[in-house]
Amino acid sequence: MNVVPEPLPGGSALASDYIHQYEAVGHLYGGDFRVPESRAERAEWLDRTGSLRADRAEVVAYLRSYNGKHNTHEAVLHSLELLEQPETLVVTGGQQSGLFTGPLFVVYKAITTIQAAREAAAQLGRPVVPLFWIAGEDHDWDEVNHTYVLNRTGEITRIKLDKGEGPRSSVSEIKVDAESWLQVVAQLDGLLQDSEFKPQLMELVTAASTGAGNMTEAFAKLLGSLFGKFGLILLDSADPALRRLEAPMFASMIERNDELEAAYLAAAERITDSGYELQADVTPGNANLFYIHEGARLLLHKVEGRFTDRKATVSFSRSELLELLESHPERFSNNVLTRPLMQDYVLPVLATVLGQGEMAYWAIPQQAFKIMDGQMPLIIPRMSFSVIEGTLHKHMDKYGLSFTDVQTGLDDKRKAWLSAQDELKLEDKFEEIKAAFSGMYEPLIEQLGSIQAGLLKLGSNNKDKIIDQISFLQGKALDAMEKQNEAALRQWERIELSLMPLGKLQERVYNMMYYLNRYGLEWLEELMAVSADYSGTHRIIYM
Repeated sequence: MNVVPEPLPGGSALASDYIHQYEAVGHLYGGDFRVPESRAERAEWLDRTGSLRADRAEVVAYLRSYNGKHNTHEAVLHSLELLEQPETLVVTGGQQSGLFTGPLFVVYKAITTIQAAREAAAQLGRPVVPLFWIAGEDHDWDEVNHTYVLNRTGEITRIKLDKGEGPRSSVSEIKVDAESWLQVVAQLDGLLQDSEFKPQLMELVTAASTGAGNMTEAFAKLLGSLFGKFGLILLDSADPALRRLEAPMFASMIERNDELEAAYLAAAERITDSGYELQADVTPGNANLFYIHEGARLLLHKVEGRFTDRKATVSFSRSELLELLESHPERFSNNVLTRPLMQDYVLPVLATVLGQGEMAYWAIPQQAFKIMDGQMPLIIPRMSFSVIEGTLHKHMDKYGLSFTDVQTGLDDKRKAWLSAQDELKLEDKFEEIKAAFSGMYEPLIEQLGSIQAGLLKLGSNNKDKIIDQISFLQGKALDAMEKQNEAALRQWERIELSLMPLGKLQERVYNMMYYLNRYGLEWLEELMAVSADYSGTHRIIYM
């Protein structure tokens, strides 16, 4: 495995400035994780403000219970023992649960979280444990119910998990039956080519899905089986047991909701005034909280002093909402702007690992942390990779292609290469013939027009038909050229499919199962051994 940096253009301008010129946007954030002094200052603040967070012993008791069901590795138990100690801090990463762990970037986020926790512990001289915050409360089922793998013939294939009928609930509440799990596991088994690693891999996948009542359970079990040995603690944000611990923070969010709204709006204005685009909606009247009503997750808004959803399905006064929170905390849920506040209340968060889109929208709640007597944690850019296998690398060298060429699109280069294979220069000859024919025929048509006006139009139509026939033969000749170079063009296609599937970076589309099947579970060990890099630079892994 050889790892080479490959900076990529594009992405969020705000995240790019956070990464490359922090001083320009530092007023929108809580500090730079890459600066040792920022880590020390954040740790000192966490030590002073422990009483503002949820009871540490109760949080660890909950995490023991949850991880005892899905993530029982001895290293996780050790992380939880450390977390009981008042000096232990946490580095978090998080994502929605996804089928077979979802896209590759989820794996890279977990790896970044583990490595950043190790590095911070060494630098600060105190325990820092990694924790993955599963956003099971999110309700976008269509975003997480599928994944993509390269099949036996190197083609991109979509695997989709079906669910039963029901309301628009959080992903952790959507029931998935045993038959649906059997179908997607069998589909994955059929798509992956046979390898020495496949039996062990399929055993892990089957064990994670067997008995899983929802997507989040299967996700947690599979993530635990892969990363538990590195001490990665798991948490499901939709777990009713966690809601009871979060209730005091929800109460504060309800009581001080107007102040929070003002903070979000002011932050949004400050971001846009600085020339950046908002990465999350900030609208007046939005309570930035969800209420679970008869299984449906409803976003609350404030209308004439009451909390209601867009369709007025529910309507509560502030006091009524607080009473419901006391008796039914499981009915409340965060959105993207209040989840950072809740995470900081539940855990002593030294830093959190984010992708570039997330880094941009985390600037919005910066002032909201202060409203809740908190402080924004440090942000760590998620590590980003593309995997180039040996055969693929040889093909790229053969055609003189760089990763940037693939990332920006191969159409022009592929056409130029195919044209270069045309030793007869057929395309040029056809164009010459069409030009020569037109040059000889058009004067004749004009002369015919002097005999009879109708012959001018007839001659012009006749010329166009002959040109069309020449073009038809030209197309057939080019098709024959492509047929003659079919094997090479398939290699071009494979390069594109592997590195930019669906026009996106590999890490945003493909699942890791193809790579684990090719290289074994040791592949994760190799990824864990890759040096940490929080510069936001995309890197190429040459296998």
